Amino acid sequence: MRAPHLYPLLRGFVLGSFVVLGRELEEGAELPFAFEEHVERRGPSLYELRPLVRAFIEEREPMLRAREDVRLAVEELGREPAASIFARAHAGIRAGEDEALFRTILLGLLISTAEACGGFDWDDEAFEHSYAELERSLFGARRRYLAVAPLTGLSLMKLVELAPGLAVRPFVAGELATHWPESRGLLPRDFGREPDRSIVVELRREVDVGEAPPDAADEIADAVSALRLTTMAAVAAGPVLFETLDGRPFGIQPVLPIAATQPPGESSRLDAFRAPIAVDVLAALGDADGDPGLADALDRWELSLFQSEPFRSEQIRAAFAALLGDTWPMRGCVLLADDAATREELYAELTALAAGDSASPAAVDAARRAVVAVLRSHDRERLVHDLDRELLGLGGARDARAIAV
Repeated sequence: MRAPHLYPLLRGFVLGSFVVLGRELEEGAELPFAFEEHVERRGPSLYELRPLVRAFIEEREPMLRAREDVRLAVEELGREPAASIFARAHAGIRAGEDEALFRTILLGLLISTAEACGGFDWDDEAFEHSYAELERSLFGARRRYLAVAPLTGLSLMKLVELAPGLAVRPFVAGELATHWPESRGLLPRDFGREPDRSIVVELRREVDVGEAPPDAADEIADAVSALRLTTMAAVAAGPVLFETLDGRPFGIQPVLPIAATQPPGESSRLDAFRAPIAVDVLAALGDADGDPGLADALDRWELSLFQSEPFRSEQIRAAFAALLGDTWPMRGCVLLADDAATREELYAELTALAAGDSASPAAVDAARRAVVAVLRSHDRERLVHDLDRELLGLGGARDARAIAV
């Protein structure tokens, strides 16, 4: 025990709160339950009733906040520097110090103990475990941040690491209900029932004490873009992501609209061939920040996924031009096709698009492959230079074609 002076005060608060909340139930208050479905691939689904103790406790927060044992506990916590740092990390800079200490430490300990007890029947072991977890978080040098968002339009067999700390993996039934029993209503329709609606994207980070958590919504949106470019699938994340800090609920945040909206199209599979390409593409997306042309092409290509004609074709034309310049039909053919016959066929599609015709399926896919090729080249100007050398018969585009997917 790292803080023996805190233990009796926190235990007294939780035990006293159990008495008060238990009396509420005896006087007619109802403890709501969540109906959690556990979908099984084989056999019937299993169902579980989970008491919504968090919602029950949070509704009575003002009543608990007014108790004398809260004042004593908050005063003692205020003398502990680690407690203040912990509370700020979990509650944010807008919360006052006393409010942050109450909500994140006292209320958090009460909720975790009640969840372990399955209600308000006291269990010493449940409290001891919850208190031990609190101390480990309170006095740790680093914070464990985790964000999880449901992913639709894609299937896979096992975990795929897209970047350090960022992965897509199969969804485990009930994993979100542990902290958010009401999470079923926040998931996409039929999530967990179909192979292309049974995976999540997960972001893990270790953050120093006092350091702000990462921007999970932005990192997950980049992962969605990389998967769309690589697989051609109608991939979407969200609509919300679930955050924990040190294993405790930290927040529920909206996913960026461009990533949360599912484009028209078919589902696909992230197989062993395309997974490494998705890794390359995601790593290269950072290059777009320093290349306005590439950033513009990426934005226009992704917007085209959600638009109908003639706006879709206009976006694809602009994306090609931003990537490869005014002579993009010729450069695009050299980049994406190996032999003369294939180049001639693709050139006809691209020149028709450049002349104002609607984009054919071949031209639409060519735009996607061109974005992937430019990203994986890591040097758009050098790539365009090599394409021009090939057009002049000087060679130089072999490597460029090899990275075009």
